[in-house]
Amino acid sequence: MNVIISGGGTGGHIYPAIAIANELKAIDPATEILFVGAEGKMEMEKVPRAGYRIEGLPVVGIKRELTLDNLAFPLKLGRSLLRARQIVSRFQPDVAVGVGGYASGPTLLAASLAGVPTLIQEQNSYAGLTNKVLARWAKRICVAYPGMDAFFDADKIRLTGNPVRSDIQFADQQAEAGRALFGLNSGRPTLLIIGGSQGARTINESIEAGIRRFIDAGIQVIWQTGPAFIERAQAAVTATGSALVKAYDFIYDIDKAYGVADVVVSRAGALSVSELCLVGRPAILVPFPAAAEDHQTKNAMALVERSAALLVRDQEARQQLITTTLDLFANPARQQQLRTEIKTLARPNAAREIAEEVRKLAGM
Repeated sequence: MNVIISGGGTGGHIYPAIAIANELKAIDPATEILFVGAEGKMEMEKVPRAGYRIEGLPVVGIKRELTLDNLAFPLKLGRSLLRARQIVSRFQPDVAVGVGGYASGPTLLAASLAGVPTLIQEQNSYAGLTNKVLARWAKRICVAYPGMDAFFDADKIRLTGNPVRSDIQFADQQAEAGRALFGLNSGRPTLLIIGGSQGARTINESIEAGIRRFIDAGIQVIWQTGPAFIERAQAAVTATGSALVKAYDFIYDIDKAYGVADVVVSRAGALSVSELCLVGRPAILVPFPAAAEDHQTKNAMALVERSAALLVRDQEARQQLITTTLDLFANPARQQQLRTEIKTLARPNAAREIAEEVRKLAGM
């Protein structure tokens, strides 16, 4: 079986795609998988690191503000469609899978035009524009939240949850390895801060301003800043003179980071929310307000309404995030309630269920 998997742009699209690919290979190692991404985007580095081939398209997105860059959009889209058709013709996929992101549009359209069955994986509680367009031709749509028939044909929908890396399911077994990796003390509480693969400016600036309060409370901090903020974060850590705070631009061993975390501060991207449900960590979510259709707030509210997470709005983070986090550390009963409720929302077999849907479309 030959499978194309297309999409990317952020870790929230890339890692579910890799999880699906890994599951397909686990079921049948003879499965051939080709990724198609957008040139210059992070999938062009992350996918080969995971051991898969990837080809790039020159596709770009339309910026919301009026810019000269938007004038190049039709030309690059046309070139991307042409290249996608060439890739489909050469690779001869049995199924094409789209996970969202710029590249999935031309790739799945080219596959559909060639008569290849397509599957869409929609991670968010509010469907993205690309997936809403592609749904017209898709044979199957795998979703993570109920109620997605507001966007898609109900007959095509399968509620599978979001696939995450298989090693995250075993995060609880990685606490000792995590402490060794990050240089942590087993007797101190630990905070994990993850603003997404590119970092989160509001979260970063809030932590930077209040970092001394965590140190004074004896809390260890693992801080994923994203590449744009790492120098500022490292300067802030150095200025404290404390070894309790560890700043990283990106954490590859995220299973070990979850393994040592007592509390997590995070954006509310679909992948982050799914990971938090699976590892069962008390979470304070700070949704990115500029996400399309404010979908991160919708993702967060799906947990908050179940008493499975706390919410701090982006515009209030600088005033409230540090205090809310310290209050949660001081309240073990609340931590336990959040752990219990968030784990009820986990869907640990998502990758396997999606892989099986892919195989059904291929007649396997």
